Amino acid sequence: MGETSETVAEKATFQVIVLGPTGGPREDSVTGILVRSTSTKWSSDSVVAIDAGTLLAGIIRLLERYIPECKDDRGVMTSGPFQGLELPWKTAQANAAHVFREIIGAVLITHPHLDHISGLAINTPILEAGNGPKPVAALPSVLSALKNHMFNDVIWPNLSDEDGGAGLLTYQRLVEGGNPRFGRGDSRGYVRACNGLLTKCLSVSHGRCRQRYHPESGTHHRVGSTVFSDHQLMLPSRAISVDHTDGSFYSPARSPRLLPSNPKEPVMSTVESSAFFLRDHRTGHEIIVFGDVEPDSVSMGTHNKRVWEAAAPKIASGKLRAIFIECSYNDSTDDAYLYGHMCPRHLVSELSVLANKVIEVRDPNNMSEKKRKRETVGPVEIGSEQVSPRSKRTPRSSADKGRTSEPLIEPRSHPSESFEIPQIPRVDIGDVLANPDPENWDDTAALPLEGLKVYIIHIKENLTDEPHPSDQILRELQDHGEAAHLGCEFFIPNPLEGIWI
Repeated sequence: MGETSETVAEKATFQVIVLGPTGGPREDSVTGILVRSTSTKWSSDSVVAIDAGTLLAGIIRLLERYIPECKDDRGVMTSGPFQGLELPWKTAQANAAHVFREIIGAVLITHPHLDHISGLAINTPILEAGNGPKPVAALPSVLSALKNHMFNDVIWPNLSDEDGGAGLLTYQRLVEGGNPRFGRGDSRGYVRACNGLLTKCLSVSHGRCRQRYHPESGTHHRVGSTVFSDHQLMLPSRAISVDHTDGSFYSPARSPRLLPSNPKEPVMSTVESSAFFLRDHRTGHEIIVFGDVEPDSVSMGTHNKRVWEAAAPKIASGKLRAIFIECSYNDSTDDAYLYGHMCPRHLVSELSVLANKVIEVRDPNNMSEKKRKRETVGPVEIGSEQVSPRSKRTPRSSADKGRTSEPLIEPRSHPSESFEIPQIPRVDIGDVLANPDPENWDDTAALPLEGLKVYIIHIKENLTDEPHPSDQILRELQDHGEAAHLGCEFFIPNPLEGIWI
Protein backbone atom coordinates (compact mmCIF):
# COMPACT_ATOMS: atom_id res chain seq x y z
CA MET A 1 0.00 0.00 0.00
CA GLY A 2 1.44 3.38 -1.04
CA GLU A 3 2.16 6.19 1.35
CA THR A 4 -0.37 8.99 1.71
CA SER A 5 0.54 12.56 0.79
CA GLU A 6 0.52 13.46 4.49
CA THR A 7 3.03 10.70 5.25
CA VAL A 8 5.29 11.76 2.37
CA ALA A 9 5.18 15.36 3.58
CA GLU A 10 6.05 14.34 7.13
CA LYS A 11 9.13 12.41 5.97
CA ALA A 12 10.34 15.05 3.50
CA THR A 13 13.25 17.40 4.08
CA PHE A 14 12.45 19.82 1.25
CA GLN A 15 9.30 21.16 -0.29
CA VAL A 16 9.69 22.43 -3.84
CA ILE A 17 6.92 24.38 -5.58
CA VAL A 18 7.38 24.63 -9.34
CA LEU A 19 5.73 27.91 -10.31
CA GLY A 20 7.10 27.78 -13.85
CA PRO A 21 8.55 24.57 -15.34
CA THR A 22 8.90 25.58 -19.01
CA GLY A 23 11.33 27.46 -21.21
CA GLY A 24 8.68 29.36 -23.17
CA PRO A 25 7.37 30.58 -25.49
CA ARG A 26 4.41 31.18 -23.14
CA GLU A 27 5.31 33.88 -20.66
CA ASP A 28 3.03 32.67 -17.84
CA SER A 29 4.91 29.49 -16.91
CA VAL A 30 8.60 30.21 -17.52
CA THR A 31 11.22 29.25 -14.97
CA GLY A 32 10.47 29.92 -11.32
CA ILE A 33 10.89 27.59 -8.33
CA LEU A 34 10.26 27.99 -4.59
CA VAL A 35 12.17 25.85 -2.08
CA ARG A 36 11.88 25.59 1.70
CA SER A 37 13.08 23.34 4.47
CA THR A 38 10.17 21.50 6.07
CA SER A 39 11.70 22.22 9.47
CA THR A 40 10.85 25.94 9.22
CA LYS A 41 7.03 25.57 9.25
CA TRP A 42 6.33 28.45 6.84
CA SER A 43 7.94 31.04 9.07
CA SER A 44 8.99 34.46 7.85
CA ASP A 45 12.02 34.31 5.54
CA SER A 46 11.65 30.52 5.21
CA VAL A 47 11.44 30.20 1.41
CA VAL A 48 14.01 30.87 -1.30
CA ALA A 49 13.02 31.53 -4.91
CA ILE A 50 15.32 30.16 -7.59
CA ASP A 51 14.89 32.21 -10.74
CA ALA A 52 11.90 34.45 -11.19
CA GLY A 53 10.58 34.25 -14.72
CA THR A 54 7.31 33.31 -13.02
CA LEU A 55 6.88 34.51 -9.45
CA LEU A 56 3.93 36.52 -8.12
CA ALA A 57 1.57 35.45 -10.92
CA GLY A 58 2.29 31.79 -10.20
CA ILE A 59 1.66 32.24 -6.47
CA ILE A 60 -1.65 33.98 -7.21
CA ARG A 61 -2.82 31.20 -9.54
CA LEU A 62 -1.86 28.56 -7.00
CA LEU A 63 -3.70 30.28 -4.15
CA GLU A 64 -6.77 30.81 -6.34
CA ARG A 65 -7.05 27.04 -6.67
CA TYR A 66 -7.45 26.58 -2.92
CA ILE A 67 -8.98 29.79 -1.50
CA PRO A 68 -11.47 29.83 0.14
CA GLU A 69 -12.32 26.09 0.16
CA CYS A 70 -9.01 25.03 1.73
CA LYS A 71 -8.63 27.83 4.25
CA ASP A 72 -9.89 27.21 7.78
CA ASP A 73 -11.33 29.67 10.29
CA ARG A 74 -7.84 30.58 11.53
CA GLY A 75 -6.72 31.44 8.01
CA VAL A 76 -4.48 28.37 7.70
CA MET A 77 -4.33 26.47 4.40
CA THR A 78 -5.54 22.90 4.92
CA SER A 79 -4.36 21.36 1.62
CA GLY A 80 -2.33 22.06 -1.49
CA PRO A 81 1.32 23.10 -1.78
CA PHE A 82 0.80 25.91 0.75
CA GLN A 83 -0.74 23.59 3.35
CA GLY A 84 0.02 24.84 6.85
CA LEU A 85 0.68 28.42 5.75
CA GLU A 86 -1.28 31.04 7.68
CA LEU A 87 -2.70 33.66 5.33
CA PRO A 88 -3.66 37.02 6.86
CA TRP A 89 -5.85 38.30 4.02
CA LYS A 90 -8.98 37.18 2.17
CA THR A 91 -8.00 37.26 -1.49
CA ALA A 92 -5.39 35.30 -3.40
CA GLN A 93 -3.81 38.52 -4.67
CA ALA A 94 -3.32 40.05 -1.22
CA ASN A 95 -1.98 36.81 0.23
CA ALA A 96 0.39 36.32 -2.71
CA ALA A 97 1.84 39.76 -2.00
CA HIS A 98 2.25 38.68 1.64
CA VAL A 99 4.13 35.54 0.55
CA PHE A 100 6.45 37.58 -1.66
CA ARG A 101 7.11 40.24 0.96
CA GLU A 102 7.33 38.14 4.12
CA ILE A 103 7.78 34.42 3.41
CA ILE A 104 10.27 34.51 0.52
CA GLY A 105 13.59 35.45 2.05
CA ALA A 106 15.79 35.77 -1.04
CA VAL A 107 15.81 35.27 -4.80
CA LEU A 108 18.65 33.26 -6.38
CA ILE A 109 19.21 33.96 -10.08
CA THR A 110 21.00 31.37 -12.23
CA HIS A 111 21.55 33.65 -15.24
CA PRO A 112 20.14 36.94 -16.51
CA HIS A 113 17.94 35.83 -19.42
CA LEU A 114 14.43 37.28 -19.46
CA ASP A 115 12.63 33.98 -18.93
CA HIS A 116 14.44 33.74 -15.57
CA ILE A 117 14.19 37.35 -14.33
CA SER A 118 11.10 39.02 -15.83
CA GLY A 119 8.87 38.25 -12.84
CA LEU A 120 11.44 39.72 -10.46
CA ALA A 121 11.49 43.02 -12.35
CA ILE A 122 7.72 43.34 -12.67
CA ASN A 123 6.97 42.17 -9.10
CA THR A 124 9.59 44.14 -7.16
CA PRO A 125 7.64 47.45 -6.90
CA ILE A 126 5.15 45.83 -4.46
CA LEU A 127 7.92 45.30 -1.92
CA GLU A 128 7.82 47.64 1.03
CA ALA A 129 10.89 49.56 2.09
CA GLY A 130 9.97 49.05 5.74
CA ASN A 131 10.80 45.35 5.46
CA GLY A 132 14.32 46.02 4.23
CA PRO A 133 15.62 45.25 0.74
CA LYS A 134 14.98 41.79 -0.72
CA PRO A 135 18.30 39.96 -1.32
CA VAL A 136 19.01 38.94 -4.91
CA ALA A 137 21.90 36.47 -4.86
CA ALA A 138 23.88 35.35 -7.90
CA LEU A 139 27.34 35.16 -9.41
CA PRO A 140 28.94 38.58 -9.99
CA SER A 141 28.50 38.40 -13.77
CA VAL A 142 24.76 37.80 -13.39
CA LEU A 143 24.30 40.74 -11.04
CA SER A 144 26.43 42.91 -13.30
CA ALA A 145 24.01 42.15 -16.14
CA LEU A 146 20.96 42.90 -13.98
CA LYS A 147 22.46 46.16 -12.82
CA ASN A 148 23.69 47.34 -16.23
CA HIS A 149 20.85 46.13 -18.42
CA MET A 150 17.70 45.77 -16.28
CA PHE A 151 17.58 47.84 -13.08
CA ASN A 152 19.32 50.81 -14.70
CA ASP A 153 16.60 53.49 -14.96
CA VAL A 154 16.36 52.79 -18.70
CA ILE A 155 14.84 49.33 -19.18
CA TRP A 156 13.41 49.40 -15.63
CA PRO A 157 13.82 51.68 -12.61
CA ASN A 158 16.84 51.14 -10.40
CA LEU A 159 15.05 49.41 -7.52
CA SER A 160 18.28 48.30 -5.84
CA ASP A 161 20.05 49.92 -2.92
CA GLU A 162 23.06 50.84 -5.07
CA ASP A 163 23.76 54.09 -6.95
CA GLY A 164 20.89 56.00 -5.38
CA GLY A 165 18.23 53.43 -6.23
CA ALA A 166 14.90 52.86 -4.51
CA GLY A 167 16.34 50.37 -2.01
CA LEU A 168 13.85 47.54 -2.58
CA LEU A 169 16.52 45.02 -3.65
CA THR A 170 20.05 44.34 -2.45
CA TYR A 171 22.62 42.46 -4.51
CA GLN A 172 24.46 39.56 -2.87
CA ARG A 173 27.47 38.58 -5.00
CA LEU A 174 28.26 34.90 -4.52
CA VAL A 175 31.70 33.34 -4.68
CA GLU A 176 31.83 30.77 -7.48
CA GLY A 177 32.41 27.32 -6.05
CA GLY A 178 31.49 28.43 -2.53
CA ASN A 179 32.98 30.82 -0.01
CA PRO A 180 35.68 28.90 1.93
CA ARG A 181 35.45 31.36 4.82
CA PHE A 182 32.00 30.04 5.76
CA GLY A 183 30.91 26.70 7.17
CA ARG A 184 32.70 23.64 8.46
CA GLY A 185 33.02 20.08 7.28
CA ASP A 186 30.48 19.13 4.62
CA SER A 187 28.87 22.58 4.81
CA ARG A 188 32.11 24.44 4.13
CA GLY A 189 31.64 27.04 1.41
CA TYR A 190 27.87 27.29 1.88
CA VAL A 191 26.18 30.58 2.73
CA ARG A 192 22.73 31.30 4.09
CA ALA A 193 19.93 31.28 1.51
CA CYS A 194 16.98 31.62 3.91
CA ASN A 195 15.93 30.23 7.28
CA GLY A 196 16.85 26.54 7.28
CA LEU A 197 18.64 26.48 3.91
CA LEU A 198 22.25 27.04 2.86
CA THR A 199 23.51 27.39 -0.69
CA LYS A 200 26.63 27.08 -2.80
CA CYS A 201 26.82 28.11 -6.45
CA LEU A 202 28.91 26.56 -9.23
CA SER A 203 29.25 28.05 -12.68
CA VAL A 204 28.07 26.15 -15.77
CA SER A 205 27.93 26.96 -19.47
CA HIS A 206 24.83 28.12 -21.35
CA GLY A 207 26.29 28.33 -24.84
CA ARG A 208 28.59 30.88 -26.38
CA CYS A 209 28.40 34.37 -27.83
CA ARG A 210 30.57 36.59 -30.00
CA GLN A 211 32.35 39.55 -28.45
CA ARG A 212 34.01 42.36 -30.37
CA TYR A 213 36.86 44.64 -29.44
CA HIS A 214 36.05 48.23 -28.50
CA PRO A 215 38.97 50.68 -28.60
CA GLU A 216 37.26 53.01 -26.09
CA SER A 217 37.41 50.44 -23.32
CA GLY A 218 40.30 48.34 -24.61
CA THR A 219 38.33 45.14 -23.97
CA HIS A 220 35.90 42.86 -25.75
CA HIS A 221 32.14 43.36 -25.39
CA ARG A 222 29.15 41.50 -26.74
CA VAL A 223 28.26 42.32 -30.31
CA GLY A 224 25.42 44.83 -30.30
CA SER A 225 25.71 45.62 -26.59
CA THR A 226 26.05 49.14 -25.26
CA VAL A 227 29.56 49.98 -24.08
CA PHE A 228 29.51 52.09 -20.93
CA SER A 229 32.35 54.50 -20.38
CA ASP A 230 34.12 54.95 -17.06
CA HIS A 231 32.25 58.11 -16.17
CA GLN A 232 28.62 58.26 -15.06
CA LEU A 233 26.12 58.76 -17.85
CA MET A 234 23.69 61.39 -16.69
CA LEU A 235 19.99 61.64 -17.36
CA PRO A 236 17.88 64.64 -16.35
CA SER A 237 16.62 62.70 -13.32
CA ARG A 238 19.65 60.86 -12.01
CA ALA A 239 22.67 58.80 -13.03
CA ILE A 240 22.22 55.49 -14.78
CA SER A 241 23.10 52.60 -12.49
CA VAL A 242 26.18 50.99 -14.00
CA ASP A 243 28.41 48.27 -12.60
CA HIS A 244 31.99 49.44 -13.22
CA THR A 245 33.57 46.18 -12.13
CA ASP A 246 34.62 43.67 -14.75
CA GLY A 247 31.39 43.14 -16.67
CA SER A 248 32.47 39.84 -18.15
CA PHE A 249 29.85 37.14 -18.36
CA TYR A 250 32.00 34.58 -16.60
CA SER A 251 33.33 34.10 -13.11
CA PRO A 252 37.09 34.63 -12.77
CA ALA A 253 37.93 30.96 -12.26
CA ARG A 254 35.81 29.76 -15.18
CA SER A 255 36.11 32.17 -18.10
CA PRO A 256 37.00 30.29 -21.29
CA ARG A 257 37.33 32.16 -24.58
CA LEU A 258 38.29 31.11 -28.07
CA LEU A 259 41.14 33.48 -28.85
CA PRO A 260 41.75 34.88 -32.35
CA SER A 261 45.22 35.47 -33.76
CA ASN A 262 44.56 39.22 -33.78
CA PRO A 263 43.63 40.42 -30.26
CA LYS A 264 41.31 43.07 -31.76
CA GLU A 265 39.26 40.55 -33.72
CA PRO A 266 35.95 39.24 -32.29
CA VAL A 267 36.25 36.40 -29.77
CA MET A 268 33.88 33.64 -28.74
CA SER A 269 32.99 33.71 -25.06
CA THR A 270 30.89 31.40 -22.92
CA VAL A 271 27.55 32.54 -21.48
CA GLU A 272 27.57 31.86 -17.76
CA SER A 273 24.77 30.08 -15.93
CA SER A 274 24.67 28.47 -12.49
CA ALA A 275 23.97 25.31 -10.54
CA PHE A 276 22.78 25.95 -6.99
CA PHE A 277 23.42 23.34 -4.29
CA LEU A 278 20.77 23.77 -1.58
CA ARG A 279 21.53 22.21 1.80
CA ASP A 280 19.10 21.66 4.65
CA HIS A 281 20.80 23.04 7.74
CA ARG A 282 19.23 20.51 10.11
CA THR A 283 19.69 17.21 8.24
CA GLY A 284 22.49 17.95 5.77
CA HIS A 285 20.35 16.69 2.89
CA GLU A 286 20.78 18.49 -0.42
CA ILE A 287 19.26 19.12 -3.83
CA ILE A 288 20.73 20.78 -6.92
CA VAL A 289 18.86 23.25 -9.12
CA PHE A 290 20.43 24.05 -12.49
CA GLY A 291 19.84 27.07 -14.64
CA ASP A 292 20.00 26.67 -18.40
CA VAL A 293 22.98 24.48 -19.23
CA GLU A 294 24.62 22.80 -22.19
CA PRO A 295 26.54 19.49 -22.21
CA ASP A 296 30.29 19.50 -21.74
CA SER A 297 30.64 17.55 -24.99
CA VAL A 298 29.67 20.65 -27.01
CA SER A 299 30.87 23.28 -24.55
CA MET A 300 34.14 25.20 -24.31
CA GLY A 301 35.12 23.53 -21.04
CA THR A 302 34.26 20.81 -18.52
CA HIS A 303 31.96 22.90 -16.34
CA ASN A 304 29.36 20.22 -15.62
CA LYS A 305 32.08 17.77 -14.65
CA ARG A 306 32.98 20.04 -11.72
CA VAL A 307 29.37 19.91 -10.55
CA TRP A 308 29.29 16.11 -10.81
CA GLU A 309 32.57 15.84 -8.88
CA ALA A 310 31.04 17.88 -6.08
CA ALA A 311 27.77 15.93 -6.21
CA ALA A 312 29.15 12.37 -6.34
CA PRO A 313 30.21 12.07 -2.67
CA LYS A 314 26.83 13.43 -1.62
CA ILE A 315 25.02 10.78 -3.66
CA ALA A 316 27.31 8.03 -2.37
CA SER A 317 26.51 9.08 1.21
CA GLY A 318 22.77 9.38 0.53
CA LYS A 319 22.71 13.13 1.20
CA LEU A 320 21.85 14.37 -2.30
CA ARG A 321 18.19 13.61 -2.91
CA ALA A 322 17.23 15.27 -6.20
CA ILE A 323 18.44 17.27 -9.19
CA PHE A 324 16.36 19.82 -11.08
CA ILE A 325 17.86 20.24 -14.53
CA GLU A 326 16.73 21.38 -17.93
CA CYS A 327 16.10 19.25 -21.01
CA SER A 328 14.68 21.72 -23.49
CA TYR A 329 14.39 19.62 -26.65
CA ASN A 330 13.98 16.01 -27.74
CA ASP A 331 16.64 13.95 -29.50
CA SER A 332 15.54 15.00 -32.98
CA THR A 333 17.34 18.32 -32.42
CA ASP A 334 20.84 18.63 -33.84
CA ASP A 335 23.59 19.97 -31.61
CA ALA A 336 23.83 23.09 -33.78
CA TYR A 337 20.25 24.01 -32.84
CA LEU A 338 20.39 23.36 -29.10
CA TYR A 339 21.60 26.93 -28.43
CA GLY A 340 23.13 26.17 -25.06
CA HIS A 341 20.51 23.65 -23.92
CA MET A 342 20.17 19.92 -23.27
CA CYS A 343 18.35 17.08 -25.01
CA PRO A 344 17.88 13.52 -23.65
CA ARG A 345 20.96 11.97 -25.27
CA HIS A 346 23.19 14.66 -23.77
CA LEU A 347 21.55 14.71 -20.36
CA VAL A 348 21.94 10.95 -19.95
CA SER A 349 25.57 11.22 -21.06
CA GLU A 350 26.10 13.88 -18.39
CA LEU A 351 24.39 11.72 -15.77
CA SER A 352 26.63 8.85 -16.86
CA VAL A 353 29.63 10.99 -15.96
CA LEU A 354 28.02 11.56 -12.57
CA ALA A 355 27.40 7.81 -12.21
CA ASN A 356 31.07 7.08 -12.88
CA LYS A 357 32.06 9.63 -10.25
CA VAL A 358 29.75 7.95 -7.73
CA ILE A 359 31.26 4.54 -8.50
CA GLU A 360 34.72 6.02 -8.06
CA VAL A 361 33.78 7.40 -4.64
CA ARG A 362 32.31 4.08 -3.54
CA ASP A 363 35.19 1.95 -4.85
CA PRO A 364 38.20 4.16 -5.66
CA ASN A 365 40.63 1.23 -5.95
CA ASN A 366 38.55 -0.52 -8.59
CA MET A 367 38.11 2.68 -10.63
CA SER A 368 41.84 3.43 -10.47
CA GLU A 369 42.58 0.00 -11.93
CA LYS A 370 40.11 0.61 -14.77
CA LYS A 371 41.71 3.98 -15.54
CA ARG A 372 45.16 2.40 -15.73
CA LYS A 373 43.85 -0.19 -18.18
CA ARG A 374 42.34 2.54 -20.37
CA GLU A 375 45.58 4.51 -20.32
CA THR A 376 47.56 1.54 -21.68
CA VAL A 377 45.44 1.56 -24.82
CA GLY A 378 47.07 4.82 -25.91
CA PRO A 379 45.76 8.24 -26.87
CA VAL A 380 42.42 8.48 -28.62
CA GLU A 381 42.62 9.70 -32.19
CA ILE A 382 40.34 12.57 -33.11
CA GLY A 383 38.71 10.47 -35.77
CA SER A 384 37.72 7.87 -33.19
CA GLU A 385 36.11 10.20 -30.65
CA GLN A 386 32.68 9.21 -29.48
CA VAL A 387 29.95 11.56 -30.55
CA SER A 388 26.24 11.54 -29.95
CA PRO A 389 23.95 10.52 -32.83
CA ARG A 390 23.35 14.10 -33.97
CA SER A 391 26.65 15.64 -32.92
CA LYS A 392 28.75 16.96 -35.78
CA ARG A 393 32.44 15.96 -35.84
CA THR A 394 34.62 18.73 -37.24
CA PRO A 395 36.72 17.37 -40.14
CA ARG A 396 40.46 17.72 -39.82
CA SER A 397 42.24 19.23 -42.78
CA SER A 398 45.56 17.93 -44.08
CA ALA A 399 47.19 21.19 -43.04
CA ASP A 400 46.09 20.63 -39.44
CA LYS A 401 47.66 17.18 -39.16
CA GLY A 402 51.20 18.48 -38.89
CA ARG A 403 50.45 21.25 -36.44
CA THR A 404 51.14 21.22 -32.75
CA SER A 405 47.86 21.55 -30.93
CA GLU A 406 47.41 24.88 -29.16
CA PRO A 407 45.08 25.30 -26.19
CA LEU A 408 41.90 27.07 -27.24
CA ILE A 409 40.69 27.87 -23.75
CA GLU A 410 42.21 30.57 -21.62
CA PRO A 411 41.03 31.90 -18.25
CA ARG A 412 40.19 35.58 -18.23
CA SER A 413 41.95 37.64 -15.61
CA HIS A 414 39.91 39.62 -13.11
CA PRO A 415 41.57 42.81 -11.85
CA SER A 416 39.70 42.94 -8.55
CA GLU A 417 40.67 39.43 -7.43
CA SER A 418 44.05 38.33 -6.11
CA PHE A 419 43.68 34.56 -6.12
CA GLU A 420 45.39 32.26 -8.58
CA ILE A 421 43.25 31.34 -11.57
CA PRO A 422 43.36 27.64 -12.46
CA GLN A 423 43.74 26.42 -16.01
CA ILE A 424 40.65 24.82 -17.52
CA PRO A 425 41.40 21.37 -18.92
CA ARG A 426 40.64 20.53 -22.50
CA VAL A 427 37.50 18.49 -23.00
CA ASP A 428 38.13 14.75 -23.10
CA ILE A 429 35.19 13.53 -25.18
CA GLY A 430 35.83 9.92 -24.26
CA ASP A 431 35.60 10.81 -20.57
CA VAL A 432 32.60 13.08 -20.96
CA LEU A 433 30.54 10.49 -22.82
CA ALA A 434 31.75 7.46 -20.87
CA ASN A 435 29.02 5.21 -19.51
CA PRO A 436 29.13 3.09 -16.38
CA ASP A 437 30.29 -0.44 -17.15
CA PRO A 438 27.60 -2.75 -15.71
CA GLU A 439 29.53 -5.88 -16.68
CA ASN A 440 32.05 -5.17 -13.93
CA TRP A 441 29.46 -4.59 -11.21
CA ASP A 442 28.40 -7.10 -8.64
CA ASP A 443 24.91 -8.42 -9.39
CA THR A 444 23.79 -7.42 -5.91
CA ALA A 445 25.25 -3.91 -6.08
CA ALA A 446 22.87 -0.99 -6.36
CA LEU A 447 22.92 1.00 -9.57
CA PRO A 448 25.07 4.12 -9.14
CA LEU A 449 22.24 6.68 -9.12
CA GLU A 450 19.61 4.53 -7.45
CA GLY A 451 17.36 6.63 -5.24
CA LEU A 452 18.20 9.89 -7.05
CA LYS A 453 15.23 11.78 -8.49
CA VAL A 454 15.83 13.90 -11.60
CA TYR A 455 13.19 16.55 -12.30
CA ILE A 456 13.15 17.95 -15.82
CA ILE A 457 12.46 21.67 -16.26
CA HIS A 458 12.68 24.28 -19.02
CA ILE A 459 11.02 22.17 -21.72
CA LYS A 460 10.30 24.28 -24.80
CA GLU A 461 6.61 24.01 -25.62
CA ASN A 462 5.54 23.66 -29.26
CA LEU A 463 2.03 25.23 -28.97
CA THR A 464 0.60 22.95 -31.65
CA ASP A 465 -2.10 20.30 -31.79
CA GLU A 466 0.59 17.64 -31.50
CA PRO A 467 1.31 15.88 -28.17
CA HIS A 468 3.20 17.96 -25.63
CA PRO A 469 6.99 17.61 -26.16
CA SER A 470 7.42 16.47 -22.56
CA ASP A 471 5.93 13.07 -23.48
CA GLN A 472 8.67 12.26 -25.97
CA ILE A 473 11.43 13.80 -23.85
CA LEU A 474 10.47 11.71 -20.83
CA ARG A 475 10.25 8.55 -22.92
CA GLU A 476 13.69 9.14 -24.44
CA LEU A 477 15.22 9.88 -21.04
CA GLN A 478 13.80 6.70 -19.55
CA ASP A 479 15.03 4.60 -22.48
CA HIS A 480 18.53 6.09 -22.43
CA GLY A 481 18.71 5.91 -18.65
CA GLU A 482 17.76 2.25 -18.59
CA ALA A 483 20.29 1.43 -21.30
CA ALA A 484 23.00 3.27 -19.35
CA HIS A 485 22.09 1.43 -16.10
CA LEU A 486 21.91 4.68 -14.15
CA GLY A 487 19.22 3.79 -11.62
CA CYS A 488 17.77 7.29 -11.25
CA GLU A 489 14.12 8.20 -11.83
CA PHE A 490 12.99 10.94 -14.21
CA PHE A 491 10.02 13.20 -13.55
CA ILE A 492 8.51 16.16 -15.38
CA PRO A 493 6.69 18.43 -12.91
CA ASN A 494 3.45 20.14 -13.79
CA PRO A 495 3.02 23.90 -13.48
CA LEU A 496 2.26 24.88 -9.86
CA GLU A 497 3.09 21.38 -8.60
CA GLY A 498 4.30 20.88 -5.04
CA ILE A 499 7.04 18.26 -4.64
CA TRP A 500 8.16 16.67 -1.37
CA ILE A 501 11.77 15.47 -1.28
